[in-house]
Amino acid sequence: MSPSARPVLDAIRSDIVEGVVPPGSALEVDVLAAAHDVSRIPVREALMTLVGEGLVEHQPRRGYSVAQLAPGELAELYEVRGTLELAALRVAVALGGPGDVDTARRAHEALARAAAAADEREYHHQSRAFHQALTRPSAMPRLLAVFDRVWDLTEPYRPMDDLAPLEAEELHDDHGRMLAAFAAGDADALLDAAAAHQQNLAARVRARPFPVLAPVRSAPVRRRPRSSAP
Repeated sequence: MSPSARPVLDAIRSDIVEGVVPPGSALEVDVLAAAHDVSRIPVREALMTLVGEGLVEHQPRRGYSVAQLAPGELAELYEVRGTLELAALRVAVALGGPGDVDTARRAHEALARAAAAADEREYHHQSRAFHQALTRPSAMPRLLAVFDRVWDLTEPYRPMDDLAPLEAEELHDDHGRMLAAFAAGDADALLDAAAAHQQNLAARVRARPFPVLAPVRSAPVRRRPRSSAP
């Protein structure tokens, strides 16, 4: 990928995953090029990369748009995500060290603060950070890359946005059990806790009405400030 396309790619992906640009929204090449002071070529390069990741769709003569999941696909992707996570955790718990435990503990504490503040965007961000902290020590880059891509596909739909207090408490307890098992190096307990957590997530996704997000006609990404580093 060309150097000029990389920041455009990162910006568009971030806005899609964070829900800033909802599924179904048009992504106009000229608008994106103007937003980033680049030509159409790096924009098209970035968009085609996102097509390959499943985050963007392209139709001849109709252009690019943020991909939309069909009903049933969200639950399916949660199942896939859970399977990948279990595979990573099985290795990570054996390789993780005190620094990894500290990282996971900080993410868990940040997640609790986000839940207490009812900050849904931060809750999703810290939930992902927590799961990443537990899986990254596996040092399995190909598996983790697929795990991240699947997470990217589910994240725009924010299925945990309207958690009831008891649901939020149950999910947080799941995270606490996962953290305790990881810190103790107990693989069986970690996998059992992670599997139970995934069952809770899957049950919520299946029970919740499929979220229909309102697309916008033309959705430029937020322009990121240029780095001041030399």
